[in-house]
Amino acid sequence: MPELPDLAVYIEALESRILGQRLEGLRINSPFLLRTAVPPAAAAVGRRVTEVRRIGKRIAIGLEGDFWLVLHLMVAGRLHWFEGSPPRRSRSVLAELAFERGALTLTEAGTKRRASLHVVQGEHDLQLQDPGGIEVLEASLAQFAERLRRENHTLKRALTDPRLFSGIGNAYSDEILHAARLSPVMLTGRLDDAEIERLYAATREQLRLWTERLRSLAGGQFPEKVTAFRDDMAVHGRFGLPCPVCASPVQRIRYAENETNYCARCQTGGRLLADRALSRLLKEDWPKTLDEL
Repeated sequence: MPELPDLAVYIEALESRILGQRLEGLRINSPFLLRTAVPPAAAAVGRRVTEVRRIGKRIAIGLEGDFWLVLHLMVAGRLHWFEGSPPRRSRSVLAELAFERGALTLTEAGTKRRASLHVVQGEHDLQLQDPGGIEVLEASLAQFAERLRRENHTLKRALTDPRLFSGIGNAYSDEILHAARLSPVMLTGRLDDAEIERLYAATREQLRLWTERLRSLAGGQFPEKVTAFRDDMAVHGRFGLPCPVCASPVQRIRYAENETNYCARCQTGGRLLADRALSRLLKEDWPKTLDEL
């Protein structure tokens, strides 16, 4: 799922291409995409773009008359820009937005239709799209600590909770926790002040670092290589590969469709965290430490 760094670069690319441009056409190809009925999507056509904004993990395109097109890409949704008309439509194209100088398409890989489009009018209805998480790059250490301690959850769950923190998901939470040298399953209620300060600094550092890296990678072009897995990540998606700090093999915890990646040497004192599937299968044979493994 595109997270804050990916969405920041998407928004910069959109601003340079569609700000001030008139939306000349809106074609919705999937009945599952549009999640609102009032105002009708057709009412947005003919209006000029006044603003492009990020709301959590959503992209909001503002139009004249205080209309907003709010896109949530979810896991497999991606945006594509074409100078002129887009190519022949494929089944993966869920929507097409035609502007004066080009066209924006929303595609979604696979057969599950999770991406969404909300058409709303007015700042009040727009804010209803916001889960409420704070922007860590704008928040003070005290505000960050208050959110972190609001509920007693694992660090991984807390960082990825959109009601607590805005724009952080599975990929960058792994990178943040590795940089902070903290276990993903450590409970927020057990953190001391020094650990919270270290996590706060790592969160801001990683979000800024990856925004700059992705901006540089795009090189002024529309970002097309938006992915949660990158070769220069420290641990996310790098199970079995060496940690860039200590060279120990990166470990993982699998659950549902996601996994958490971490370095046992750097983050858990060499202790292996139980994998919900494999550790139950192996039971007493499950190695407890990196040395046993």
